[in-house]
Amino acid sequence: MLFCEKLRLLIEERNLTQKQVAKDLNIAPSTMGGYVQGISQPDFDTLKQLAGYFDVSTDYLLDAPEKERGGALEDELLRVFRSMTQEQKSIFIDQGKAFLKANSKI
Repeated sequence: MLFCEKLRLLIEERNLTQKQVAKDLNIAPSTMGGYVQGISQPDFDTLKQLAGYFDVSTDYLLDAPEKERGGALEDELLRVFRSMTQEQKSIFIDQGKAFLKANSKI
């Protein structure tokens, strides 16, 4: 997935607007629009800011392979998990544990 697509997805998943992200990171809205449209790409410092803001790795944003991790599926799981409320996270963990327990009996 391209950087612009991942950025758009992160913004949408968190119910944010490009303007809000731009304001929060002190980036011109037109610059953020360029990132989302794939017209331009951020410099290293801005890339790190975006990764921190969305609580993802720069490798994730750049679609770089990660050797020690579970790859794209694990990245997606983490991205979804990090966008949940604390209550949703607790329910999700409980459901995951129940899923593993049920599958271990099969």
